Order: sequence, then structure tokens, then C-alpha cells
Amino acid sequence: MASSNNRGNSRLKPFYLLLGVIVLVGVALMVYGARRGSGSTRASMAPVDLQAMAPQELITKAKGVRMGSASARVQVMVFSEYQCPACAYFATNIEPLVQQEFVQTGKIQYIAHDFPLGGSHIYGFLAARAARCAEDQGKFWEYHKQLLANQNAWAFSRVPPVDLFKSYAQQLGLDPAKFDGCLDSDAHAELVTANYQLGQQAGVNGTPTVFIDGRQSLSPNDWDVLKAEIQRALGQ
Repeated sequence: MASSNNRGNSRLKPFYLLLGVIVLVGVALMVYGARRGSGSTRASMAPVDLQAMAPQELITKAKGVRMGSASARVQVMVFSEYQCPACAYFATNIEPLVQQEFVQTGKIQYIAHDFPLGGSHIYGFLAARAARCAEDQGKFWEYHKQLLANQNAWAFSRVPPVDLFKSYAQQLGLDPAKFDGCLDSDAHAELVTANYQLGQQAGVNGTPTVFIDGRQSLSPNDWDVLKAEIQRALGQ
């Protein structure tokens, strides 16, 4: 009887050995996956809770990104979102014309604000933070264009496109350690949230939304309409 049990135990030893190996491999893969995806899981992906603020206080908190002279006669404020197809069209087709015609000639000051829509646009907030991380190194507008020009490459990703956002930073010559540390954290989460709340108070309910000296453009993605509206504000 004892001999039979020993034979049974010896036959089971390879099975238990294999089971142990499988468990160890599984644990190793879980640890590797957690480390590899740590940037994605730590990165702030959604607005944070901010106390209700007055509009002027929100403007200070939101800190839109400005282009052009502060003494320009007209201010143009643009609320946009990086995962929004209409915003990609605006950034690649309309925005360069506005900058060439009115910003570079000193006629307007152009101010960009974040308005992450949420819902199916699950990476809009993360992308806005990434652009602000690039702003820390003086490359907001370059990164802004990169995100929108390559929107289709990351907008439909099954996982947060953290690695792709980091690769854009490298392509633009940003310091990888500083940018990665910024993106892998909750840096600028309050800033982007304040931008969103400012837009809400201003009545923004879609993107892109453009205000010309406080008056909302009727059709920002129509260059002829937008140009005429800016000229009207300039008194031309």
C-alpha cells in the first residue's frame, strides 16, 4: 500500500512542478504588465473637482494659451478638444489662416482653451494635459498641431495612448524625462478642468467654439464667415 502511494506521488510531481512554473510565469507577466502600463494607469484621465468660481476667477485659473500681441484690438478665444474631428479640421484648415491673416499682422490676440467633451471622447482630457506638459517646455503650439494632425492615430486606441503621446514629445525635441513625468501624473488636471468650467460658464456646448471679443462665431469652420466676423470686430 505504501509503495503504491509513493508511485502515485512520484507521478504527480511533474504536474505540480508544471503548475508551479505556470503560476510563477503568470505572476511575472502581471508585474511586467503593471509596470509597463503604469504610465497609463497613473495618468490623470478626467476632470477633477474644483470649487465653483466666479468667471473672472476662472479666467485667471484657466490660463488660456495666448498667441499674438496683448495690445491687439480684438481677442479671439477658441474652445476646442483634441479628440473632436471638427477641431482637427479647424486646426489644420482654419487656424493657420487666422494666424497668418490676423495674429501675425498684430490685429488680434488668439487664445486657446481646453474643452474636453468626455463621453466617447475618453482621451480628450489626457490629450489636453499632454499639450500643457509640452507648454511647460515652450512647445504648446507645436504639440497642439501634432495631436490634431495625427488624431486618427490615437483617438480610437483601445488603451490610453500614453506611449504615443510621449513619442510625439520626443519627435518635437522635448526633454523625455520631464514630459513623461508630467504626463504620468495628474499635472495640469486642475488647469484643464478650469478651462472646461470656464467654457461651460460661457455657454460652450460643442467644439470648436470661437468667441470674437465675447461674441460667438456663427460658423468657425467656415473661413469666409469667420474672417468676416473678425473683420467686423476690427471695424473693417
